[in-house]
Amino acid sequence: MLSVGSFLLGAGMTTGFEIDEDALDNFHTNITEMELPGLDCVLCDVLTLPDSKKWENAFDTIITNPPFGTKKNSGIDMCFVKTGISLATAAVYSFHKSSTRDYVHKKFKDWGVKGNVVAELKYNIDTSYSFHKNKSVDIDVDFWRCDVSEKNVS
Repeated sequence: MLSVGSFLLGAGMTTGFEIDEDALDNFHTNITEMELPGLDCVLCDVLTLPDSKKWENAFDTIITNPPFGTKKNSGIDMCFVKTGISLATAAVYSFHKSSTRDYVHKKFKDWGVKGNVVAELKYNIDTSYSFHKNKSVDIDVDFWRCDVSEKNVS
C-alpha cells in the first residue's frame, strides 16, 4: 500500500520490501489491476537484506510501517528505522505509537539524525492476537520524518 501510494504521489522509482508472500501476491494483483508500471517489490526480511551493501544509500526516501515493538518484539520498530536510515540518502518516514514519542526522539538523537512528528493519527487495529481483549481498538500513532541527509549512524 505504501509503495502504490508513493508511486501515485509521483515517486520516480518505487521498490517495496515485504516478508509476507501473501502481501506480495496482493501487491502484484493491485499493480496489475491498477495498470501501474514501474513498481517493484522484493520478497525478503528487510532487517536481514541479502547483499545489504547493494542497498546502502540506494533510495532518496524510505517509508516504513514497522510492527509497533510491543510485547515479544520490543524495539523492532526502531530496527526498521535504523535499516531505513542505512538505505536512504534524504529522509525516512515511519509510524510509531505516540506513547513511544520520547523514546523515538532519543534514538534519533543518539543516532545523530534529526526527527520530528509530522502528523498525529489514529490507527484502528482489529483483534488478531489472543491477548487482545477488544474487537478493535484505536491506537494513537505518530508519523515521523527523520532527516538523514547529514546522517552519522553507528
